[in-house]
Amino acid sequence: MVSRPIAGRTGRPHVVIVGGGFGGLTAARALKHADVDVTIVDRVNHHLFQPLLYQVATAVLAPSDITVPIRWVLRRQRNALVLMAEAREIDVERRIVYLDDERRELPYDYLIVAAGARHSYFGHDDWEDTAPGLKSIADAYEMRRRFLMSFELAEKADDPAVRLQYQTFVIVGGGPTGVELVGMIPDTARGFCKDFRRIDASRTRVILIEGGPRLLAAFPESLSARAKRDLEGLGVEVRLGSVVTRVEPDGVYIGDEHIATRTVFWAAGNAASPLGRMLGAPVDRAGRVHVDPDLSIPGHPEVFAVGDLAAYVDRGAPVPGVAPAANQMGAHAAKQIVATLRGEPRAPFRYFNKGDLATIGRHRAVARFGKLELKGWLAWWFWLFVHLLYLVGFRNRVSVLLQWGYAYFTYQRGVRLISGEMTRQRRFGAPADRPAASPPVPGWK
Repeated sequence: MVSRPIAGRTGRPHVVIVGGGFGGLTAARALKHADVDVTIVDRVNHHLFQPLLYQVATAVLAPSDITVPIRWVLRRQRNALVLMAEAREIDVERRIVYLDDERRELPYDYLIVAAGARHSYFGHDDWEDTAPGLKSIADAYEMRRRFLMSFELAEKADDPAVRLQYQTFVIVGGGPTGVELVGMIPDTARGFCKDFRRIDASRTRVILIEGGPRLLAAFPESLSARAKRDLEGLGVEVRLGSVVTRVEPDGVYIGDEHIATRTVFWAAGNAASPLGRMLGAPVDRAGRVHVDPDLSIPGHPEVFAVGDLAAYVDRGAPVPGVAPAANQMGAHAAKQIVATLRGEPRAPFRYFNKGDLATIGRHRAVARFGKLELKGWLAWWFWLFVHLLYLVGFRNRVSVLLQWGYAYFTYQRGVRLISGEMTRQRRFGAPADRPAASPPVPGWK
């Protein structure tokens, strides 16, 4: 049974935006002064600053430090309505988005789909139970639980071999997420040294597995090599040209080689939201929609795909799935809607690369801005400044700055909390029951 549609508010053109991430939120704000009604739909009530999500997973930051309510961001935008709902289906012929299990209809005149992506297991989705990825706050909660529980279970173990398994962390994927996540673990373990009596936290073993020939493939080779040296300087074992063939509760397999571990984190590959395939446009292997130069989908100029959902090649190079690109795409899609309403021609999207940044640990980072390459201290301080600048909300900036200062001077983590349902587990390495506040279906942001 289909519920009655959600009616328009003023009779003006109705722009529906699916997703409150970087692309969707930027698009909504860019339409603030347009003569349209805007409805932004997200399955959670917050905007997430995803570049710092790994710091929630490693107990440096609290979830509230990198999230902000979407309603609060748009509170002064009179033409914007926020719906906490899940877009289940899109009918581009009827121009309707169906919401939640009730399939309530949300008609639109223009649609911007910014539903993002999830981690991909390349046909081995069953690995997610043992090797969680990192795309949402629910993911970060689960990763933090497993990370902290590893030390607690090692402290209880009597068998030295079992202790070593609990103190061995394997991260799969040598992109920015994997490199930043793995670089945080040695510093975190160092801060635990005085807290445990039966284990030596400084003997924590950290392994980074990358299937390609180098880390940070989007960076110049010189910076990739520097990142590898920096990680190895932290004690990380970097395994390049290694493809994971099996993930089990007691370890990871690279071909026939078995690496004994109870804690595996996944940072390899992305798969676009399934909403992209519902648009009827061509998609690539990752499910991203091939869009026209103005970011609309072929045959439907009223529908736009932006951010991680869009596959777009600009001047011979694919636009990367990073926050600045999503911001620029969202703003561009909004401008094209305004241009159409004014009877003006649309313009092709041009991506402006503001630079690439990756932190590798304390005082270690790499950065590229055009032909300028930075590394070490200078790149690290620049990374800190840029991420503070792009956080949404003054309170979040202050809170993150304080937490970073505390961690820097004390080597302690301020959010070492394992509580409630997050501690329930059938076996270590299997997913615990999700916290009640988690999305009902692990999925799209």
